[in-house]
Amino acid sequence: MSRIQSILKSKNLDFLIPGIADFKLSQLDLPNVIPHELPTNLRLGHLAEKVVSILIKTSRNYNVLHENVQIIDNKKTIGELDFIVKELQTNKITHIELAYKFYLYDPIISKVEIHNWIGPNRNDTLKQKVEKLTSRQFPLLYDDRTAATLDSLEIDQISQSNCFLASLYLPYQHETDISPMYRKAIVGYYLDLETFKSIADYTKTKSYYVPIKTEWGMDPSEHKSWLSYSEVIFKISDSLGQKQSVLCWCKAGDHYESFFVVWW
Repeated sequence: MSRIQSILKSKNLDFLIPGIADFKLSQLDLPNVIPHELPTNLRLGHLAEKVVSILIKTSRNYNVLHENVQIIDNKKTIGELDFIVKELQTNKITHIELAYKFYLYDPIISKVEIHNWIGPNRNDTLKQKVEKLTSRQFPLLYDDRTAATLDSLEIDQISQSNCFLASLYLPYQHETDISPMYRKAIVGYYLDLETFKSIADYTKTKSYYVPIKTEWGMDPSEHKSWLSYSEVIFKISDSLGQKQSVLCWCKAGDHYESFFVVWW
């Protein structure tokens, strides 16, 4: 249940794509009890899709008409539509694209704010994701091959929405003026290994945990098993040696922090 709640509480990045509305999970009229049997063999992005599918199907005001619609041409997949949903009160049909992303802010990249949000290993960016949504994923709805796949629907009557869920991290002790659309999604900070060593608590007043990828975004306070500094530093150093940045949680009494230790 905590995995579902973490995604349900995630913040949307709004107004990313001109002309495309935002779909917020808060729009869903949900019961108090949400089914929560989740597969254990999915990658994080697919797990988020599964959770959102459960939430929409469980809601009292939306139905899922189609999900993960693969558009195929000559046995080759040219793209996929995440969700086609129907609002029950209005019968309005909407194509929703979902993103569940973790980005770090590198202020030296550009003076343009959106260019500075990068993946933990610097191999993807918010700007690239927005460009993909704009140039490929949303236009795919109007491709002739999509119309053939969704032949029971009037394509020109389908609206489009973006559900972009994000967890954002600022540089450690960095003072910067971040726009409100990003500020609300900030959940922690990032630093390099030497800085982490310089501020780490070698006593038993702090405990640490390195969540696996499918645990990213969950509430650290719900975790029960913690490591000492001497135990966690080996896990972090090993990952950094493979050029893999590490998400880490820290517990000090009733206070919890989420941060990345980066290799770059």
